[in-house]
Amino acid sequence: MTSVEVATEIPSAVAGVDLTEKKDGGIVKEVLREGEEEKPVKGDKVTVHYVGTLLDGTPFDSSRDRGEKFTFTLGKGQVIKAWDIGVASMRKGEVAKLICKADYAYGESGSPPKIPANATLVFEVELFSWQGEDLSPNKDNGIIRSVLTEGIGHKTPSDYAAVEINFSVKHDEVLHERKSAKFVLGEVDDPYIVNGLEVAIKKMTSKEHSRFTIAPAYAFGAAGNKELGISPNAELIYDVELVSFEKVKKVYEMETLEKLEQSEIRKAKGTDFFKKGQIEKAMANYNTVLDYLDGESTLDGDEKEKRDGLVLAARLNLAACELKLDEYTKAITHCNEALEISTKNTKAFYRRAQAYQKRKDYDKALQDYQQVVSLEPDNVAAKNQIIACKKKLQELLQEEKKLYANMFSKMTQQSSQVGEK
Repeated sequence: MTSVEVATEIPSAVAGVDLTEKKDGGIVKEVLREGEEEKPVKGDKVTVHYVGTLLDGTPFDSSRDRGEKFTFTLGKGQVIKAWDIGVASMRKGEVAKLICKADYAYGESGSPPKIPANATLVFEVELFSWQGEDLSPNKDNGIIRSVLTEGIGHKTPSDYAAVEINFSVKHDEVLHERKSAKFVLGEVDDPYIVNGLEVAIKKMTSKEHSRFTIAPAYAFGAAGNKELGISPNAELIYDVELVSFEKVKKVYEMETLEKLEQSEIRKAKGTDFFKKGQIEKAMANYNTVLDYLDGESTLDGDEKEKRDGLVLAARLNLAACELKLDEYTKAITHCNEALEISTKNTKAFYRRAQAYQKRKDYDKALQDYQQVVSLEPDNVAAKNQIIACKKKLQELLQEEKKLYANMFSKMTQQSSQVGEK
């Protein structure tokens, strides 16, 4: 064999299993150490150690030599085809030898200078662990997906899409199973359909079957749900098949009248959720009103009046939601936007005052409460808060005087001590 020739044929004596769909011998796997029962699935982020050699034993790469494990997302084309297929066949803790022909590795071009053209490669791979795809909005591993069966196409449900699913949920043991569960995303009022599950479903394609691990923050939180048998801070496992879903029109596909009609529906739904204490769902509906109508700023007549009324209500209601969540700066922003539409709106002044008061900006809170009373002289709640703010400001003034008095006393004492020297 010359310096440019490499072995490309797998010796016939090699024991192993052909993993290729065509059974063309392109990926032959030999298990060197058995692993546990579970296997990773497409979309999982897997962690391995590997040693790569040419068929004649010449090494070209090794994570072990680098002292650093290698991580990649399975089935996404981040590695050679032989690895996507080979590692998917492995179990946790397994060590396997993968003999990979060029068609499933680096092909006719190779990967110079270490991997020649048309080279058959040998990898010894150890699979340590894997984690599903993180679907959580904050990328905090709160919603992890493992795809069990791939869906059809690339389209996924959006907010307010009608969906049908088969699902089960478990925490230590199966808590609930249901076939043909039908509901509308963003409107469902079902204790088993937690927020995290709705987020997950919006990432699924038709006929997809996936397992979702949902952290407490996206489920029942620290409270749990005693009636459902869910303990505090419980992590839930959902097994879900998306049977079907209906496409929802995008904003740009809607006529103005349709946007106004849908905004009325979203406003009403949001208020229902707010009354039930489901603040996040309420906010999602109110924000949809803004999505529909914020861009409709050139309307006139009745349409403008209706649009402004809906946007105003959405802003005021979002301010109320943010107050519930202790997001005072966001509440103030919504009130400011509301006052751009209705300059004498007492609800906007009052809620902004509440937010300032919670932030201990008592001067600003006092001004807004006084504005409320000037517009509504009989507003008892605002009058009471004016008294409360004045009292707080007086207390702060007394504390400030005391602080300066102490500082002056210390300075005088230090000055007298210097004089005595």
